Amino acid sequence: MANVLVYAETRGAALRKLALEAVTAARALADASGGGEVHALVAGPSGVGAASEQLGAYGADVVYVVEHAALSNFERESIAATLADRAKQGGYRAVVLGFSTQGRDLGPRLAVKLDAPIASDVTEINVAGDAIVVKHPGYANKVLVTLTLSGSLVVLSVRPGAITAKQAARSARVESIQPAVDPSASRVVVKQVVEGAKGRPDLGEAPVIVAGGRGLKAAENFKLVEELADAFGNAAVGATRAVTDDGWRPHSDQIGQTGRQVSPQLYVAIGISGAIQHLAGMRTSKTIVAINKDKDAPIFKVADYGIVGDVLEVVPALTTAVKAARASH
Repeated sequence: MANVLVYAETRGAALRKLALEAVTAARALADASGGGEVHALVAGPSGVGAASEQLGAYGADVVYVVEHAALSNFERESIAATLADRAKQGGYRAVVLGFSTQGRDLGPRLAVKLDAPIASDVTEINVAGDAIVVKHPGYANKVLVTLTLSGSLVVLSVRPGAITAKQAARSARVESIQPAVDPSASRVVVKQVVEGAKGRPDLGEAPVIVAGGRGLKAAENFKLVEELADAFGNAAVGATRAVTDDGWRPHSDQIGQTGRQVSPQLYVAIGISGAIQHLAGMRTSKTIVAINKDKDAPIFKVADYGIVGDVLEVVPALTTAVKAARASH
């Protein structure tokens, strides 16, 4: 049997959706490795331990709680040291975390501290004998790379949305532990956190994303994207690099190789041609709907459903249809 350690990411004292996805991935890995336990570590300010019950509901057998006022904002040095210390003590087969902004920071730090191989942006995890076999997109999502990791301990970061969080109820044992390094003595101090627009899900956690490109023709037409997102009720709004470069949307909305990588259940691409850079950020979406007047646009090659037409005419009609569908249920 092999135990798996998970970093359960939070924002403040609130558990993030990708933490549940990471626990789900770890639960499957532990079960496939002979029925080991899943241990989750959650770090944050006072009160963050309240997430323990939810982590147990998704498969965690043990939850280690690290509470400290200086952990209100992500404190990389202390969290990385605490995770590494716990990983060394527990004899784990793998450490699993989300491939988020925090995960991109923590993953390499952990790999160095543990002298362990790392596989990032993972979309699938399997076990083959004593090895862990993972898949992740490569070459701007043009190929799906299969990696075999044979080390005694490996670090895995999973792409947000690629693994669906599933409940696997456990009565998690909760243990409070001290940080391995004093968070208040960090060399990097977060002075301010600027949050994005309120009222919409985060791009990395939204089940539906409606994204717009330059095919919308003008910044004022981006309201069509927002109106369709509002019609769905649970959608985030994204954009291409061209749109953010032109100032139509903030850069935090950018989806693509140099922006956010997302894997929602539904991705609606409006006026997006499908440049390689953009496809790299959304190609792993479960269902892709593309709306573009150019029938030869590259986006249609990856779309599950395509609508050829003027977005200024198609999108309002689609918004009306989505509202009607929701009203009838």
